[in-house]
Amino acid sequence: MDTVVKKLLHEAGQTFSEESDITLKDQPGALFRLLVLANLLSTRIASDIAMAAARELFAAGGGTARGMSKLTWQQRVDALGRGHYVRYDESTATRLGEMADLVQEKYNGDLRRLAIESNRDKDRAAELIKEFPGIGPTGVDIFFREAQAIWPWLRPHFDDLVLKGAERLDLPTKPDKLADEVQPKDLARLSSALVRVARDKKLADSLKD
Repeated sequence: MDTVVKKLLHEAGQTFSEESDITLKDQPGALFRLLVLANLLSTRIASDIAMAAARELFAAGGGTARGMSKLTWQQRVDALGRGHYVRYDESTATRLGEMADLVQEKYNGDLRRLAIESNRDKDRAAELIKEFPGIGPTGVDIFFREAQAIWPWLRPHFDDLVLKGAERLDLPTKPDKLADEVQPKDLARLSSALVRVARDKKLADSLKD
């Protein structure tokens, strides 16, 4: 493993799921929490605020599709407020409720069924995920970057933001070449780290010193 990559993973390799207190497993609750996180991170708001809001929603009982549906709209707004996710709190509270309802109605609360319905095809899975309110191409990339830790059929998933981070560190910008820099189990960590590099030039410079 390249020295820069080792340093990168050590200093910035915590996934956004881990930072949001999500233990990613191929289980309904974990996958739903990741979908919530992808929804929150999709808006023009700081990632630390989005992650704090996710933690508040989960603490309030919104860590499963059924639990999110059971929360009232006001309870979702209040949880978002505690996480300081206030700019989009009302519209997001509505979207999260609609999203949870769709997960229950279409997948019986279990997003593993989405993998089955898509026949584990990335393009088809992306289209299915975009059916959820508040999830567009950015949300799909966020979900795929993290989910590749548990869904090997998504690997490697490096979107433009990840590749921008790789370019800043003079790492390969072709996905297959970049994937060779780490073990398959570390692809999600590498993606998260490179997103942070893409957003933080000071971090990039410190890793190149």
